[in-house]
Amino acid sequence: MEEQQPRTAHGEQEVLARTVAVVMRTAVVTIDVDETVLVAWELLERSGSRHLLVVHPDGRCAGLLDRADVAVACAAPASSLSGLRVGDLLPARRSALVHVGQTVRHAADLMRCTEADALPVLEEDGRLAGVLTAADIVAALAGRPVQKEPADTRPRAPSTVLPGLPPRRGYRGTAVP
Repeated sequence: MEEQQPRTAHGEQEVLARTVAVVMRTAVVTIDVDETVLVAWELLERSGSRHLLVVHPDGRCAGLLDRADVAVACAAPASSLSGLRVGDLLPARRSALVHVGQTVRHAADLMRCTEADALPVLEEDGRLAGVLTAADIVAALAGRPVQKEPADTRPRAPSTVLPGLPPRRGYRGTAVP
């Protein structure tokens, strides 16, 4: 089997000049800002996703949560978790985000400056279009095909719908209906 040659600086420049729309993931896991943190954890577990896009009831993007953000919140005493909402976990300042027409270079620079490993991606009209992760950029630089849909993630509605989610791969416990 022939070994592939490393990409040249020219190839890297080509990837960085692409628009975010070419590299981002379009199938994302979303949750309503008013949903409970426990539901957020269940969504992350069932989907196998690392990021959860938080949306307002009208569909506008409120921010992005990482699995670690939700895990830390779930370490709180059980009695306090029922009243804790996803919106409570969002930082006070607005999350960094990009638009579909911006370049991958711009997104990478924004990730570096904000120390984020993922950014919500918006359409030009402000609607949520997807998410761009550092892993997506690395895959593009390595010449790998864009992974448009995470492995076990299929929900696209702005609100949480648990019954339609498949159980997490390799899960040996009892699935919640």
